[in-house]
Amino acid sequence: MSGDELFRKFGIELEYMLVGADTLDIAPIADRVLAQAAGTITNEVERGIMAWSNELALHVIEIKNSSPVASLPMLAEKLQKEVEELSRCAAQAGAMLLPTAMHPWMDPHRETILWPHGNKAIYNTYNRIFNCQGHGWSNVQSTHLNLGFTTDAGFARLHAAIRLLLPILPAIAASSPAADGALTGWLDTRLEYYRKNQKRIPFITGQVIPEPVFSESAYEREIYQPLRRAIAPHDPEGVLAAEWLNSRGAIARFDRNAIEIRVLDIQECPLADVSLAVLICAVLKGLTEGRWSGLEEQMTAATAPLAEIFVQTIRDGEETVLDDRGYLALFGRGENVAMTAGELWQELAADCAQDLAEAGHAIRHCVESLLAQGPLSRRIIRALGEKPERERFREVYRELGKCLAQDRLFLP
Repeated sequence: MSGDELFRKFGIELEYMLVGADTLDIAPIADRVLAQAAGTITNEVERGIMAWSNELALHVIEIKNSSPVASLPMLAEKLQKEVEELSRCAAQAGAMLLPTAMHPWMDPHRETILWPHGNKAIYNTYNRIFNCQGHGWSNVQSTHLNLGFTTDAGFARLHAAIRLLLPILPAIAASSPAADGALTGWLDTRLEYYRKNQKRIPFITGQVIPEPVFSESAYEREIYQPLRRAIAPHDPEGVLAAEWLNSRGAIARFDRNAIEIRVLDIQECPLADVSLAVLICAVLKGLTEGRWSGLEEQMTAATAPLAEIFVQTIRDGEETVLDDRGYLALFGRGENVAMTAGELWQELAADCAQDLAEAGHAIRHCVESLLAQGPLSRRIIRALGEKPERERFREVYRELGKCLAQDRLFLP
């Protein structure tokens, strides 16, 4: 089955922390930084096909391509240029940008300040319903990968493939091993909070792995309508639209014909984020083209077993043991009794060697390094040691800030 209408339009959104240049404590000044660039308080600063925008918390700021692009590799350089320019603006306020998906010692119950301008009504409603003063709300930075489609058939193939890959994405993307000044025991602490932070209305997040729905009408019936019914008693004014509320690990945006993958922790530099996105898209392309399994097999994958793998992977990352032979068979590895998530990614990358080569030497080399060294969380843990003190956290995360400024990998 042709995949011609897929993998032609891409978007990446990168969220960074603003922190004090001297202390690395959070700096809730995103409004000041955006105002400095725009000349007035604003939610977003347009910069050609790129843009900067605010997020829920006042210490978080986002860089993205506001118009879809036809090639992912081209975004690596563009995103880094935006990082450099945004860093210059932050420096004038005594701040700097910091990568990774969670600040390692922020106290969100004491330090959180929500965005107080423009679309604040949405954030205030979220806060009233869920109390956003906590990890999983105000102390999170992620990478969102947007993939376009043009037809219902294309959506079906793409959504089926993404559902299968979501459970093992933390094995390559986890970057949040710490919270409250200590290692948590989870490689992807952000996602552990993420999957629980809306438990007051469980349907909003579901099991993070989306339900097996493969058309716009089915998505409306199975996800959006129940979601609207679930939120209605808590939001009688209708401030929160279903499209914004949907917090599954991949959400369909039919208003712009895209699926947004939301389970990726942000990496140490744009080169790493884009390289992982290239690898992910290469594997998704293989799935949508039936390289390892057919569409019917992919569509019948049940949500609960996928969600179980996902929980294991956010805890153990690339060391997660995959022993569900049915799941492995969907990637052409059904003959294996078991393998680790890291081993599976190594083999999938080898299968997709041509796609990685076409992305260019820098991307291919970066992918190879990341798969060999393990996810960023694993590398951070190695650098920190078993029971790091605050000063050691500061040293390691300052080095991560340098990696972002210099667009290089963190390889302790």
